[in-house]
Amino acid sequence: MSDSTSPDSVWSPLTGESIPVTASDALLKIGAVAERSGVSVKTIRFYCDQGLLQPVARSDGRYRLFDDSVFAELALIRRLRAMDLPLATVGTVLGARRSGICTCNDLQATIRGKFTEIQQRVHELQSLEAELNTMLNTWERCGGR
Repeated sequence: MSDSTSPDSVWSPLTGESIPVTASDALLKIGAVAERSGVSVKTIRFYCDQGLLQPVARSDGRYRLFDDSVFAELALIRRLRAMDLPLATVGTVLGARRSGICTCNDLQATIRGKFTEIQQRVHELQSLEAELNTMLNTWERCGGR
């Protein structure tokens, strides 16, 4: 059985109604999305449960159905999570993106904060590196005892 589906109609959680689907709509089940994106089914379900991803519809069998826009959203989620941004912030960015309302200032402030945090961590690691280097350079051999 294929993971893409094109039934006559599907239930939309966004409108609460059954909507007609044509063959050109090519809605994808979660397994097909996972395979094409490289993101596990479990992670996609988690993102849906957290409100980060929204299926465009549900099949008669209640399978989540996605359109191709899910791939751009997954890529954005991966980039934001790679920056170690919290899920709440990722959700805010996705919500703003979907609504078309620009939150550039908020996002820039968040990224600046993350940048400062990373600079502090780099400084701490450089200090640790210097301390370890000093320790190794001043090491006294114990003669194997």
